[in-house]
Amino acid sequence: MVDRTLSDPVFNADWAAYYEKTGQRPPRSTLIRALDAFNAEGRPEDASAIDLGCGSGRDTIEILRRRWPVLAVDASQDAFDGLLGRGDLPAGANIETQLSRYEDMALPLAYLINAGFSLPLCPKEAFPEVWQKIVDALRSGGRFSGQLYGDRDSWAGRPDLTHLSKDEVLAYLEALDVEYLEEEEEDSLTPRGTPKHWHIFHIVARKP
Repeated sequence: MVDRTLSDPVFNADWAAYYEKTGQRPPRSTLIRALDAFNAEGRPEDASAIDLGCGSGRDTIEILRRRWPVLAVDASQDAFDGLLGRGDLPAGANIETQLSRYEDMALPLAYLINAGFSLPLCPKEAFPEVWQKIVDALRSGGRFSGQLYGDRDSWAGRPDLTHLSKDEVLAYLEALDVEYLEEEEEDSLTPRGTPKHWHIFHIVARKP
């Protein structure tokens, strides 16, 4: 079973409790794949990363542990309070934060943009522009790692979330070279214990 930690939108007002529940979990496998690919190639000298929807840092910490500078982006101050207060934050970590919704964020150029189970929280009408920001911010040779949600997911149809058909996912990925794409579908629980049907696309893709 692949770990899932997208917040249940029914309860998404209580971000602090959610971050406390999920923040200590291990980094997501898509991020590890992307970081390992850079290690195999030789990490760029000017390597930098962006962690979108960083939460309390389960992925951010791994990026920092591998000595990448990180811009952590989230719409909740609770996320940064949890992240910067972690006992395992590496000494001398090069980290900046940006408090912003996806629609309003300003992204610098980066070699790695990670979005672990966070992009589905973007309203669907805003998603095309947000995705273009991500693609434009990736340097040549840079990678996106993260998840998108499918149209058979039980939350599909909510205007405040983004769910995509497989054809739509592939269309958004046309500008990138897909290195890993796994489609997952099953019934399970949210981190808050709510029953849910999951339809997920796990992605690592490289910008030519």
